[in-house]
Amino acid sequence: MTLKDVLDSLTPISQGAEAGYRHPTLDSTLTKGRITGEARMLLKCLRSNVCVPGLRLLDIENGILGLEWIDGTTVRNLLQDTNDEEDSDSIPQAMSLSDYNWTTVTITTSDDLMKEIGIQLAMMHMSDIIHGDLTTSNMMIRLSLSSKRAELLLIDFGLSYVSNLIEDKAVDLYVLERAFASTYPDSEPLFNKVLEAYGTHSGKIWTSILKRLEQVRLRGLKQGEFTLASTE
Repeated sequence: MTLKDVLDSLTPISQGAEAGYRHPTLDSTLTKGRITGEARMLLKCLRSNVCVPGLRLLDIENGILGLEWIDGTTVRNLLQDTNDEEDSDSIPQAMSLSDYNWTTVTITTSDDLMKEIGIQLAMMHMSDIIHGDLTTSNMMIRLSLSSKRAELLLIDFGLSYVSNLIEDKAVDLYVLERAFASTYPDSEPLFNKVLEAYGTHSGKIWTSILKRLEQVRLRGLKQGEFTLASTE
């Protein structure tokens, strides 16, 4: 049994798939760059105390990134509207925090969960890390046996990058807001809880980010109106 076989049995492995339409050399270069970039962002998050999976293996030559196994569920699963359970093509049956019997943990309600999301995103942005693909499917909840508390982890940093621009941080939040709106009915109160916690933990920069977020929302609304008009 090879080392890769052992690691496959212990951790999830992310490996860049070959693109048949690209030259092998170019494909290899792009894969190495993506894997290296994601590993770098994860390490930067860990140094900034942002909760992300631990890095277990980085094989640049073969384009393999091995991450810590997260024994938990996605935030999407926790918040999924129960009406979707009637759809056979939907995600697995929605779960609630009470299903885990987490009676002594910090996160016990949806408000607690939204607050924790806001805190983690603020810490990430204060470190100038832009996720690039914020959705509730890219957030996981697990129970830490050592601390006996629920932990929120951000995952999938394949599109992440470093930026100190207010615009990029506002767009990151807008992407998550749109994900909330498209997945959960009446999601505005939930997302407002995220922003409330984010603002509390992002310091003086919050005023600028909120102002830019409002501008990004307006641009998104105008773009939607343009798209609708062009299809009529």
